[in-house]
Amino acid sequence: MSPQDGAPEFLSFHEDERAAQRLAGQSPGRAAIRPFMPDQHRTFFAGLPYIFAAALDERGWPIGTALSGDAGFIRSPDPTTLRIDALPSAGDPASPGLVEGAEIGMIGLDFTNRRRNRANGTLVAVDDGLTVQVGQSFGNCAQYIQTRTPSPRPPASSGVEELSRLDETAHALISGADTFFVASRSRAGVGSGGGLDMSHRGGRPGFVGVAGELLTIPDFRGNRFYNTLGNLLGDPRAGLLFIDFGSGDLLQLQGRVSIDWAPAGAPAGAERLWRMTVERAWRQRSAFPFTWTFGTYAPTTLATAIRAVDRMDVE
Repeated sequence: MSPQDGAPEFLSFHEDERAAQRLAGQSPGRAAIRPFMPDQHRTFFAGLPYIFAAALDERGWPIGTALSGDAGFIRSPDPTTLRIDALPSAGDPASPGLVEGAEIGMIGLDFTNRRRNRANGTLVAVDDGLTVQVGQSFGNCAQYIQTRTPSPRPPASSGVEELSRLDETAHALISGADTFFVASRSRAGVGSGGGLDMSHRGGRPGFVGVAGELLTIPDFRGNRFYNTLGNLLGDPRAGLLFIDFGSGDLLQLQGRVSIDWAPAGAPAGAERLWRMTVERAWRQRSAFPFTWTFGTYAPTTLATAIRAVDRMDVE
């Protein structure tokens, strides 16, 4: 039920999302995106010890980051408000964009049970935390999410290191990842359905190909919304966030994306490929304050391959 009489039950896809749906051979359907948070989403966010967010940096590029806190650091006083009692570090490249009036995209993901919900909106207050006026709220399916159980530990970040190139440590993190997050933005002029977005991608370790500064990413069958790819059609700038679940390191990347809608030789399960040439990169060591116990790969993850001829089982 809507929080106020006369409010629309669901919002429409913006024109670039509809264009992406057509390029993917899909018929645009109804967007199950609400202009408010259902009570179950409000309760879900309030139970998380972390949240992943998209902001705009000083150049207007999307950048992804992670915020964390004690239980209850996120709360929802009403269906269109999220309060997050945390800020990124001063050196985080997302910090300059987290100001009053700025857009923000957020995804909450509970790694213990594969639940995830997204919310996008505008920052209406920034003090010792963030107050968000939510304009879009929607759930995502549990596909490609590997389960993990977090245990809090004290953060031990040594600051933010800007990388002139992807070094050996960055390559190892990317090539071994089974999870990452992508920040994207809609282009100007797409209407009220646009804004910043933060989404999740998952696969077998090694599903993200990395060669020098070029990343190659399979796009597996998902919820058919095409929020991220629609944004990237209109504005190819993206921000990727990789997490080292062992060390707590965060790797933040920015680059321009091209999408191959009908790739030859794509891995099993991939319907498209997108490629990003990394232009800027930052590393924050031990910044994500959790120790993780790995659980299981998602069944949808195990149905995919790393390369077209690679169907190795993941132990």
